[in-house]
Amino acid sequence: MSNVPGITYEYSNLGYTLLGKVIRAVSGESYQDYIAANIFKPLGMTSTVWEYDELPDGVMAHGYRYRNGEWSEEELLHDGPFGAMGGLISTVSDFARYAIMHLSAWPPGDTPDTGPVKRSTLREMHSPSSGVDYSSSNLYSGGPDCHEITAYGYGLRWSADCKGRVKIYHNGGLPGFGSNWTIMPGYGIGVVAFSNRTYGSTWAVNQKVLDLIIDTREMEPRKPEVSEILRTRMNELVRILPGWDVTGHESIFADNFFIDFAIEEVRARAAEIFKEAGEIINIREIIPENSLRGSVVMEGKSGSITVGFTLTPEATPRIQAFSIAFASNNSEK
Repeated sequence: MSNVPGITYEYSNLGYTLLGKVIRAVSGESYQDYIAANIFKPLGMTSTVWEYDELPDGVMAHGYRYRNGEWSEEELLHDGPFGAMGGLISTVSDFARYAIMHLSAWPPGDTPDTGPVKRSTLREMHSPSSGVDYSSSNLYSGGPDCHEITAYGYGLRWSADCKGRVKIYHNGGLPGFGSNWTIMPGYGIGVVAFSNRTYGSTWAVNQKVLDLIIDTREMEPRKPEVSEILRTRMNELVRILPGWDVTGHESIFADNFFIDFAIEEVRARAAEIFKEAGEIINIREIIPENSLRGSVVMEGKSGSITVGFTLTPEATPRIQAFSIAFASNNSEK
């Protein structure tokens, strides 16, 4: 082995070939038959096959290699035991169905799982597990270097850049062919592209296409939905501001709240900030960070107040943390 297992990332064709053997050992079927029945068929990938001999004449793109200024056609490779690591024959529209399946895992929800695998399993594949690396490559033209963190999940790569854009992707390559598919769960979009040049990567163009879609459509990343309890606690908290008269409202606060936040201090701080902000003329929609944490902006005549809070992970969540900040209308922030 090149490295101790579980310590770092190094792609291994042999490793994925062995997974094909595992499928046969567990299911009693060849990996080809098992995957065709349990993934391709449920997803409607009717044009995806393992062996090019199964295809009608004239429908498959030929693969080429560019060497010494000349193009030459590559010999097609038949399917076999090592096909578990690569060599699947598909179309962009068929493989898009597979990418859409992965996108369906986001955002997490409690609707019924329709398969072929659980959405939580797909999100495991999308989660960094090893091979964390750092890059300072400039991904965006006309701007400063954009730092990026990359890692390996399960069968897929993961990256997050300086704009907070998370991508899940995988490249493929064989003599005569190359491919990349990339999804962006935070935006609900993805791109699949194939190449008929030896190891011809489509990764770079896919990234440009995704960024172009986001920038042209001025897309914002998905935000968590506002949970009912988060909205309820926000309304209750806003009602006691700025005076912090908690009489009759003690039950909405966690046992630790008034240990961690002295009532005299939060009351004095709130009074000072509300005085600076002036008359409150608007309360914006709550901004959820997750189901138990969020913030709300209260607009005053002289500035805005941002109130943040965190709830406890109880059956009936209560407020356990609080923050408040002021920004003047004249401030650049």
